[in-house]
Amino acid sequence: MTNPLRPAVVAGCELCDATGGDVIHRTESYRIVLVDDANYPGFCRVILNDHVREMSELAAADRAALMEAVWKVEAALREVMSPTKVNLASLGNLVPHLHWHVIPRFADDAHFPGPVWAAQQRQPDAATLQQRRAMLPALRSAILRGLALIGPTSIQ
Repeated sequence: MTNPLRPAVVAGCELCDATGGDVIHRTESYRIVLVDDANYPGFCRVILNDHVREMSELAAADRAALMEAVWKVEAALREVMSPTKVNLASLGNLVPHLHWHVIPRFADDAHFPGPVWAAQQRQPDAATLQQRRAMLPALRSAILRGLALIGPTSIQ
C-alpha cells in the first residue's frame, strides 16, 4: 500500500503518531480500534496505516480491503449490540488521515437522532451505558471472528 510519492507517516498527524484507540486488530494496511467514548460504547474506527487523505488515492484492491473491514465491524456491532442504526463516517476535516468511524446509535443515546457531533439532546442513562460497555468483550470477539473470514492477518 505504501506509495513512494507520499510519506507513510507524517509527523504531527494524530493518527500517524498514535494508535487512535485500543487496537483490536492490525494488518499491514489498516488497524481497527475501539474508541474510548463514554457516551458511545462500541464506537470503532478503521484507520489506514499509511498517511493518505482520500479513498480515491488508494488502488482498487486497497479500497476494497479497507471497506471490507468497515463492513465487518458494522456487522459485528449489529450482531452484538443491536443498535437502532450504525453511523459510518469518513470526514477527515480535522485529521486528514483516512479513517472510518463506525458508531452504534441508539434512540436513547446522547445525540440521537442527530449526529454524534451535534448538540446533545439528552443525558444518557448511566446504567444503560454500563450495560453497553459490558458488551465490549463480545464485540471484540465478533469483530475478530468476522475478520477471520477475510483471510490471514496479524492480530494484536
